[in-house]
Amino acid sequence: MNWDQIEGQWKQLGSQLKSKWAKFTDDDVKNLGAKKDELVGKIQERYGVLKDEAEAQVDQWIKEIKPQHKNDSSVRSSSTR
Repeated sequence: MNWDQIEGQWKQLGSQLKSKWAKFTDDDVKNLGAKKDELVGKIQERYGVLKDEAEAQVDQWIKEIKPQHKNDSSVRSSSTR
């Protein structure tokens, strides 16, 4: 997943973001507004890590996140026989 995809699915990815960085609040996630540099800065602030470490964590999270689908229901076959 790339950052453009993350921006488009930011609200849906909030729970995964908070799962990775448990010190983030709902307001933190909302106020970050899908801005990568803001996310890096918030990680630095909350966890006391250097910028390089925060960026590495974000890059790793991008690799690990699972895409969210707007319609999670399975597509059913039109044939039921």
